[in-house]
Amino acid sequence: MPAIRLDGKALAENLRAEIAAKVASRVAGGQQPPGLAVVLVGDNPASQVYVRNKRKACDQTGIRSWLHHLPADTSQRTLLDLIAELNANPEVHGILVQLPLPHQIDEKAVIDAIDPDVDVDTFHPENVGRLMAGHPRFYPCTPHGCVQILQRNNIPTAGREVVIVGRSNIVGKPLALMLMQKPTPNNPAGGDAIVTVAHTRAPDLAALTRRADILIPAVGVPRLITPDMVKPGAVVIDVGINSVGGKLCGDADERVAEVASAVTPVPGGVGPMTIAMLLSNTLQSCERLDG
Repeated sequence: MPAIRLDGKALAENLRAEIAAKVASRVAGGQQPPGLAVVLVGDNPASQVYVRNKRKACDQTGIRSWLHHLPADTSQRTLLDLIAELNANPEVHGILVQLPLPHQIDEKAVIDAIDPDVDVDTFHPENVGRLMAGHPRFYPCTPHGCVQILQRNNIPTAGREVVIVGRSNIVGKPLALMLMQKPTPNNPAGGDAIVTVAHTRAPDLAALTRRADILIPAVGVPRLITPDMVKPGAVVIDVGINSVGGKLCGDADERVAEVASAVTPVPGGVGPMTIAMLLSNTLQSCERLDG
């Protein structure tokens, strides 16, 4: 029996509708809408597409957005001065600096400069620390998108074995933290799961992935996960998005759908959820800062 398709695109549309309704209610009550400032340095084609999609989603939900597009030779000082201006702007509830940055700019210095209260990407060390302690200010967008796909499709995580393939600061590490923690009123995305973080240096990666009730490849290697690496009946949340021969594919081979009970498609799975969670964080920041 083929796997159930976990449609992230449709779920993201539902979430955007929920966010739009909350934003409209704020505005009708005389409050300002949430505002997201996006900073793009240089002309990386992929980054331009990501930024365009994020701003389009803002427009669809009533969230104001501003694009600060700086040339590729922008100095670090100029970028840090811009971030300081945005931090002080009461109309800005979220700041997103699109990565990667040009070589002359220290990515860590830029991340550290963003006020944690408007760090809607959840990259600032303070917000990472709060997440690790189980008291998140925001959830990181892609990991939260994965958790929402599981929760809103009624896929239980408590007591189940989750294997994450990938240990990045953007996905693997924060997702592991979220899924291993106990759920609480202040930490509702806690998964109460048994979590293993694997990566491509594992001497027998397949032995680890076959243990998973929920397998989450997030390493950026096209079709790394083959059907023989998947436990029959497992759920596969494919975070990878790769271009092969001009076509997009995930970190899991499409044939894993013959073994798994449910899979996310690529594209149309985790990607749209990442943007929806960015909008959610921006609204949450607005509610916290403005009431």
